[in-house]
Amino acid sequence: MSPRRNARALTPPPRRHAASGKTRALGQHFLRDDGVAERIVAVVAPTSRDLVLEIGPGQGALTHRLARASGRLLAIDVDRDLVAELAARFAGEPRVEIRLADARTFDYRGLPALRPDSGGRVLVAGNLPYSVGKPILMALVEAGRAVDEMALMLQKEVAERVAAEPGGKTYGSLSVLTQVGCEVRLCFTVPPGAFRPPPQVDSAVLHVRARRAPMVDEAMAARFRAVVLAAFGQRRKSLANALAAGLGIGVEAARMACAAAGIDGGRRAETLTLDEFVRLTSSVPR
Repeated sequence: MSPRRNARALTPPPRRHAASGKTRALGQHFLRDDGVAERIVAVVAPTSRDLVLEIGPGQGALTHRLARASGRLLAIDVDRDLVAELAARFAGEPRVEIRLADARTFDYRGLPALRPDSGGRVLVAGNLPYSVGKPILMALVEAGRAVDEMALMLQKEVAERVAAEPGGKTYGSLSVLTQVGCEVRLCFTVPPGAFRPPPQVDSAVLHVRARRAPMVDEAMAARFRAVVLAAFGQRRKSLANALAAGLGIGVEAARMACAAAGIDGGRRAETLTLDEFVRLTSSVPR
């Protein structure tokens, strides 16, 4: 599990009592750097026409800024105490809702209906913990055009994988499955000192923007995912051998599928572009 403070955004942490009152157990790291908070908000630049969903608001370092800039703010967390605390602080603000909800299973496709202006955007901002960051990210990506743009903070190593380009060791299934639906840009690194207490790793903020035209339609999405996971399932093997093993289609069938897509089956998965993965999916036997 990531040591980042936002791990509690999905798993309620244990609590303890001290003489000074209730305090949180060790292991939570709350954003305390105002400059970093301002830069995160600036990545998506909310306006009065936009709805912003904040994932894991914590102690509200981003929440107040997002509320001021946006037309409507919805913040979700699974920590009941944090939700209650923030809800009390924003009780007099009708444009802000603090809701108890799990970011892994939240209905992102329903967000456009909550926009204050039908011509506004749906924006997401927040910190995704390493342990469950990938399923949250995939849920957001799979929401398609329901979410326009995102400013997401992850552990730096994970953020680099999401934004990686073909040809490198960090380029993998997470890169492909995110980038096929979204344009991704790594914006800046956040040092441990930006949190209280500081974690042992650097973090990074990504700007993720939904593609105007999907590279893979919904009917093809499940097959595309299966092909990508199979291709990267055994990275040391050639593409054809990895597909054969991962999809159970036989080596010769895998080689023929690669050839039909205009791809050398002897290549490694990390050398394929997004377009090549799309073509490969269309040629792989079902």
